[in-house]
Amino acid sequence: MLTLNLIPSPSPVAFSKSNPINASVYCGNDVLQLLSAGGFYYKIISINPSSYRLLINPPLIPKDTCYSSDLTSEGFRLDDDSPFNISTRNTVMLLNCSDNILLSPLNCSSSSLCRLFEEQVEAGSGCRGTFCCYFLKDSSMTSRRIRVRVGDCTAYTSVVDIRPGNSIYSWNYGIELQWLPPN
Repeated sequence: MLTLNLIPSPSPVAFSKSNPINASVYCGNDVLQLLSAGGFYYKIISINPSSYRLLINPPLIPKDTCYSSDLTSEGFRLDDDSPFNISTRNTVMLLNCSDNILLSPLNCSSSSLCRLFEEQVEAGSGCRGTFCCYFLKDSSMTSRRIRVRVGDCTAYTSVVDIRPGNSIYSWNYGIELQWLPPN
């Protein structure tokens, strides 16, 4: 059994072979990671057992590019039988999109949050001048994937719990996942 010491005692989360959460959580080189359905590993930043949530790093966007490091696996995707789903507290920014994105109901305005990311955050600088949009992940959308692919949008990032008026420098970057409490 692997016990996560990332969480203050007395409530560590234990992962064992009989625990369904263990199916996609791995520890390598003392780093806890989540394996996506596309075969891409995401570093687990934090785990909150009392709210049944964990936070993973969003994929890197290599310097001077506008491609997410998980583009070859078409972004983040959970298996259908995964105990996790993407929480509704994530604001997803799609970057370097084709003009087809303008037909969507997403916010693609020149003053959108993704424009701030492109203009003020080094990781987004390679995406300046491309189409970008953002959306709040909600229950009417799939809770199992954030999709990017060549010909649509090639990069994304995610911020958890953005509040109006928050400085871009206070944003909490990550993809928040949640799971159902045991019965």
